[in-house]
Amino acid sequence: MTDVVILGLGYVGLPLAREAVRAGASVLGFDVKAGVVDALNAGRSHIDDLSEADIADMRAAGFRATTDESEIASAATAVICVPTPLSDDGGPDLAAVESATGAVARNLRPGMLVVLESTTYPGTTDEIVRPILEQSGLRAGVDFHLAFSPERIDPGNTRFGPRNTPKVVGGHTPACADRAAEFYGRFVDTVVRTKGTREAETAKLLENTYRHVNIALVNEMARFCHQLGIDLWDVIQAASSKPFGFQAFYPGPGVGGHCIPIDPNYLSHNVRAKLGYPFRFVELAQEINATMPDYVVRRAQNILNDAGLAANGSTILLLGVTYKPDIADQRESPAVPLARLLHGLGAKLSYHDPYVEHWEALGGSVPRVADLESAVAEADLVILVQNHRAYDADGLAAVAKRFFDTRGVTTGDNAHRL
Repeated sequence: MTDVVILGLGYVGLPLAREAVRAGASVLGFDVKAGVVDALNAGRSHIDDLSEADIADMRAAGFRATTDESEIASAATAVICVPTPLSDDGGPDLAAVESATGAVARNLRPGMLVVLESTTYPGTTDEIVRPILEQSGLRAGVDFHLAFSPERIDPGNTRFGPRNTPKVVGGHTPACADRAAEFYGRFVDTVVRTKGTREAETAKLLENTYRHVNIALVNEMARFCHQLGIDLWDVIQAASSKPFGFQAFYPGPGVGGHCIPIDPNYLSHNVRAKLGYPFRFVELAQEINATMPDYVVRRAQNILNDAGLAANGSTILLLGVTYKPDIADQRESPAVPLARLLHGLGAKLSYHDPYVEHWEALGGSVPRVADLESAVAEADLVILVQNHRAYDADGLAAVAKRFFDTRGVTTGDNAHRL
């Protein structure tokens, strides 16, 4: 008997598997991608937060990965951690969730605990996952346990990981919640219970909608503060001195990752579909955040114009193309629409990123510079898109002809700041 099978071995599932293994649980990983499974079984990691040494430790403790869904039947608990991208209509694409749930249903046994961790809209666990599982003839809350527990993985965060980040759990029934809380309590310090699965699903969306809306607020402030000659970065620093009632958010060239650009849309789509009216805060925030690459390009054009240069034919170097600093994750990175817009104006683009050796952004690969300092000195314009620790922003700005800092990290007069 295996303690847990984790379906989906990406940025959510693999760190969860490591934490469970560390707690002494027997863990089986399931993924439909044979390449991922083969690499893990060979000791190779494909995500930022786990090194090959981490995978080796997991393998030594008994972890292995498989593409054979029949092995799901050997587990006491099945945790679904598959992607939920946006569909064409703006709602979540639940194809992977439905596929993984179907695999569990075909191997469901009485007494098994099934947990959905994939971010989605309120009601998914009860309206989509439960009916698929009950096609087995077993009933949720009677023959097997069903719960939702939203993932809270923050790639690259060295302070908070799966163990010390509180785990929200909502059960189909109180007994289901008890079973899920007992499971996570083996390797998570704090378990927070909600009234049910819908509350747990909505809690995840509230967390990310809160960030989405506040990022949009400072992104819009960045535009008018620039026009009014106000240093917004100084404003935020001053406001942050208040010890209560304020949390700092920062503007940028756009929002990236899976959570902020995507998750709030699940809630907005759900409100429109079920209630027939818009979630105006979310839709306005999406509009503002989605247009930040356009705003950055207009600012870049103005910087070049002031020097008597047109964007057409100018050499522009993009620094940092990942969605977060100091990791290789490029999901929904604003560098991609930024590159497309600049390319559309005729700019000659190149990039540098210490974590990305090959970058696809224009229907093909963008040239990567090898000698950073020389490339910075030669470019007509350098745009700091992501501030990796490897970059000395002030030093690079000092040697650049023109330096546009979209992250507000430069301190001198050599750079234009967002």
